[in-house]
Amino acid sequence: MKTKLWVGAILALFAFYLVASFGSAMRFLNAAEPMAKAIGAAALVLPLVGVWILIREVLFGARTQKMARILESEGLLPEDTLPRTPSGRIIKAAADEDFVQYRQEAEANPDSWRSMHRLALAYDAAGDRPRARKSMKQAIGLYLDSADAKA
Repeated sequence: MKTKLWVGAILALFAFYLVASFGSAMRFLNAAEPMAKAIGAAALVLPLVGVWILIREVLFGARTQKMARILESEGLLPEDTLPRTPSGRIIKAAADEDFVQYRQEAEANPDSWRSMHRLALAYDAAGDRPRARKSMKQAIGLYLDSADAKA
């Protein structure tokens, strides 16, 4: 619930920014000078890129959570049993050792979004965020093509 409140607050701030930047862009576009028009065009493009990035990230998070809920309901969501340091970080050696089973599962079932989702979680636990994100994107693609997404 706390995360949803933060996302809502960020979305509200971003909406305020969009309204303000759109108003500024329109003032620049309505000016007579060509340089002002160029600034106005740039002021319109940058927020649109930001909107695209924000929508993409929110969809990524929502789809990831939906898939996790399905895995949890099926009893397939990996339990968080890895040992941690006193500060709460997962001990890398344990995560690397645990990772092997999820890699083997994904290699055996390359078309299973469930296996790819679990592999992404294992990558994340092992501290490899780029591969975790790549695997999760692959899991989302497989999920969207599956009957689970259409149900």
